Amino acid sequence: MRTATRSPSSKASPIRPAPGFTLLEVLVALFIVGTALGASLRAIGSLTTNSTDLRGSMMATWSAENRLTQIRLAHEWPPIGQRNFECPQGDLPLQCEENVFATPNPSFRRVEVSVVDSRDPGRRIIKLAQVVPNAL
Repeated sequence: MRTATRSPSSKASPIRPAPGFTLLEVLVALFIVGTALGASLRAIGSLTTNSTDLRGSMMATWSAENRLTQIRLAHEWPPIGQRNFECPQGDLPLQCEENVFATPNPSFRRVEVSVVDSRDPGRRIIKLAQVVPNAL
């Protein structure tokens, strides 16, 4: 909103608005800009978190796939039971848990590899399973 002033030269001249913005207009504009910047920062923070989680999930998948590929390529006949081992990827400390189960067909075994972050052992990142044939 602008205030109207009369020209000092004559009393009959038309009313002209004063140049510039009022304090209220400036405050409203600052509020809008501040809200937009706050929303932008929140979105950037969310993207960063999602990127970190995606990286961890990808690395955990690689660890599990590495173990299952190792079993397949070595024609390994894993013993039934459970075992835990470290399977770090890069700077991410991961812990793998391998469970081997019998199947109805004695010539096959089911191998499940679960991967958890060593810093947060209560949260499983990924679990992959594979059926392994007896190569004998």
